Amino acid sequence: MGQWRSRLLHSEVTKFVLKTIFYFVVMLILVYLYSYSGINGPHFIYNEF
Repeated sequence: MGQWRSRLLHSEVTKFVLKTIFYFVVMLILVYLYSYSGINGPHFIYNEF
């Protein structure tokens, strides 16, 4: 069973899937931080006056 696990971890398909998941998570974090930073500018509380 150890040899099967070693073969699975060094497989090109496994590396591709793990890299894809990693980059997807990085993109989600970047989108979250971009939306959280308020890039559109602060909301001015006295707009109506």
